[in-house]
Amino acid sequence: MDLGIQGKTAIVCASSKGLGKACAISLAQEGVNVILNGRTASTLDQAVEEVRNQAASGVTVTPVAADVTTKEGRDLLLQACPDPDILVNNAGGPPPGNFRDWDEKEWLSALNANMLSPISLIKATVDNMCDKGFGRIVNITSAAVKAPIPVLGLSNGARTGLTGFVSGLAREVANKGVTVNNMLPGIFATDRLPGLMNYIAESTGKSVEEATEMRRNLIPVKRFGDPMEFGQYCAYLCSVQAGYVTAQNVVLDGGAFPGTL
Repeated sequence: MDLGIQGKTAIVCASSKGLGKACAISLAQEGVNVILNGRTASTLDQAVEEVRNQAASGVTVTPVAADVTTKEGRDLLLQACPDPDILVNNAGGPPPGNFRDWDEKEWLSALNANMLSPISLIKATVDNMCDKGFGRIVNITSAAVKAPIPVLGLSNGARTGLTGFVSGLAREVANKGVTVNNMLPGIFATDRLPGLMNYIAESTGKSVEEATEMRRNLIPVKRFGDPMEFGQYCAYLCSVQAGYVTAQNVVLDGGAFPGTL
């Protein structure tokens, strides 16, 4: 399927590894020029090479080494691409833990990274998208927005705040050719997986292997997600064909969410 976005330009935040990188690869395969972002220059350089090797002919891949959760980092991204057609918001989630151990510092950090920073980038780009009559904004959040996970309370709170804001914004700009959607990943085989499994092992008294097997068996498809599955769905949401899909929270979790809605 031709997604109709060849020649468009995308900012993909936190895309030097994990789900962000998978989104960047999938967009580049569709002919989208991508602004790749990461905090560590060496990791970002490796990602740039990987994305370029898989990109469609003629695609440009521009690295921006910056922390997207800071104003300075976002300014650098916007200097590299002040008028993107596509914005994929992403940032590493806060660590798991017990809310009794978190003070205002931890809460403000989570809110800044997973709510306020994406809203800032949306604010800087959405009106230009509306003026052009085309725009795609995809926010990578978490399945915990629909089914909160107790040990991920910081993420539950911050990402749900972003979800509420997006719900209103998406409907405001829907008639301008701009869609705004959230992708809610379950557990994917990314660099963050070992840390989560270690935490589960420590909190349950099981070995890491036992904890991993236990968590995998809770997923109906009996496996963790492949990041490229996630990236390809992101590319679809950015497509011309997905122009009627907006204000949605799309769960990609192998069937783990038990509800009907």
